Amino acid sequence: MAGKKAFSMPIPMTTREFIKKRKHLIWWTKNYDHLNNEAIVEATLNYGDWDDVQTLLKILGRKKVAKIFRAKSKPSPLGRQNYRPEVKNYFGRYFNKYAPRNTNQRAT
Repeated sequence: MAGKKAFSMPIPMTTREFIKKRKHLIWWTKNYDHLNNEAIVEATLNYGDWDDVQTLLKILGRKKVAKIFRAKSKPSPLGRQNYRPEVKNYFGRYFNKYAPRNTNQRAT
């Protein structure tokens, strides 16, 4: 394989490094260091493209992103949640398929 470089995965960045490179996802603040993972996941799923989502999944892991999404996509006692309806529908289905909840069932 002369002349070809071996493929290597880039070292994962932090969520704050990720969002600082994607300021268009969080246009309402300049203080990126105060953002928590919940805000970064919400902005990425609502406004990011597929590559942004895939990068975030590599940084946090699919299970963690799914856990954050599920917790924050439930309406508050006042009926508020910040995911757009089509985003909530798509990622609800996506995470149910690719990051199912732990059912505590053993294979027989």
